[in-house]
Amino acid sequence: MMLKSVTESFANMIHGLKVGHLTDPVIRRSKRMILDTLGVGFLGTNTEVFHIASQYSKIYTSSVSSTVWGQPDIKLPPTYAAFVNGVAIHSMDFDDTWHPATHPSGAVLPVITALSEALPQSPKFSGLDLLLAFNIGIEVQGQLMHFSKEANNIPKRFHPPSVVGALGSAAAASKLLGLSLTKCQEALAIAVSHAGAPMANAATQTKPLHVGNAARFGVEAAFLAMLGLQANKQILDLKVGFGAFYDNYSPKVLPNLATYTWLLDQQDVAVKRFPAHLATHWVAEAAESVRKRLVTDRGLLPIDHIQRIVLRIPDVPYVNRPFPDSEHEARHSFQYVACAMLLDGDVTVPSFHHSQINRPQVRELLKKVELEHPLDNLPSFNTLYCEVSVTLKGGVTFTERCDTFYGHWRKPLSQEDLQKKFRANTSRTLPNDTAESIVKVVEKLEDLEDCSVLTSLLKGSSPQRPLQNYSAYDHSIRSL
Repeated sequence: MMLKSVTESFANMIHGLKVGHLTDPVIRRSKRMILDTLGVGFLGTNTEVFHIASQYSKIYTSSVSSTVWGQPDIKLPPTYAAFVNGVAIHSMDFDDTWHPATHPSGAVLPVITALSEALPQSPKFSGLDLLLAFNIGIEVQGQLMHFSKEANNIPKRFHPPSVVGALGSAAAASKLLGLSLTKCQEALAIAVSHAGAPMANAATQTKPLHVGNAARFGVEAAFLAMLGLQANKQILDLKVGFGAFYDNYSPKVLPNLATYTWLLDQQDVAVKRFPAHLATHWVAEAAESVRKRLVTDRGLLPIDHIQRIVLRIPDVPYVNRPFPDSEHEARHSFQYVACAMLLDGDVTVPSFHHSQINRPQVRELLKKVELEHPLDNLPSFNTLYCEVSVTLKGGVTFTERCDTFYGHWRKPLSQEDLQKKFRANTSRTLPNDTAESIVKVVEKLEDLEDCSVLTSLLKGSSPQRPLQNYSAYDHSIRSL
């Protein structure tokens, strides 16, 4: 079939890809992404921003409802269940990251779990149905990001999940809803009018809403298209369409389905070991290596003997926060992550608690940090590096460099460590047996005949422990 436009080729991909197109690497990688995203979503239900979002969403009622992960007493319309679960996923900036830069899973997984539970379907959706819809949502985001050279760099103007995520959500929802080729085009076009969020809200409680809104707006776009709402069917072809987000937008018609190769087949995603901006993970590993040269056994960091700390990093203004005042600012601070690692020998969820951020020792170290931006250190998650140099008062300098941190797509977490992260993230929300059941179900998701098995497990149980109690989590995550 000769496709007339880029937009039509995307709609054709959404409509035409079948379970048989899924390859073993795509299934394996996407199951890892699903398990990790579920874990950080459950963990995120303990955050203040999640509770605000869930309270807001309770004002809506519907004849159909979907699960809010780990909250058995909350049922919401699928659109708002997707929103709240999306907020939870990104509430600690702990979700996966791809290249070109975006958080791909958080905008899509809440959509397919909400719709698979709420939609009347006979027979019920299978695990392969979910894997196909999930991967179509991921694929749409990746293909769109590859249409712009600007997208290769860490973003400066807008947060990518709020843009490509909305279209990935719409694509996944369109697949589960069984929309026609034309209505898939309409859904993508409607989603474009929902897209966008400025980077000014990075490092605030509003940033997690970018992912939640992407999930929500994509579902809304698919429902509106299903009901007949019309939009520009050439939206992905036009510079005044999706091209409005990128100065150098250069779209291309997607390959024929007979020879289609998934982007996830070609490149894995990064899975984070601690909840902070991805670029800080290079800083953390380099700082950890320096600390090993400064501290023996279980000794303390000689803060008084440190004269200067230099971080050689790319120039990323919104991750340059010399003295962060909140957990969200600390998650977006090269300086804070470096100092936390130097001081504690680790960075974990509790590292971003207010009491940790404001420790006198941390503030003393932060005063000694300087940034340098080598010309060859470009702001791209695919090429950046970090050097950490610590100079003592006697003049001795220790320098270590990280080119690829553990968890990056070039150096992925082992399956054992990924599962360990999931168990740690769910330890405050789910009973152990429920968490283990989810691990087993996701591990064999392609064999699952009825996805209600998974969605029933996602209900979990109400958290009983206070938000500040991170001790059990801290113990679990430190073993990664």
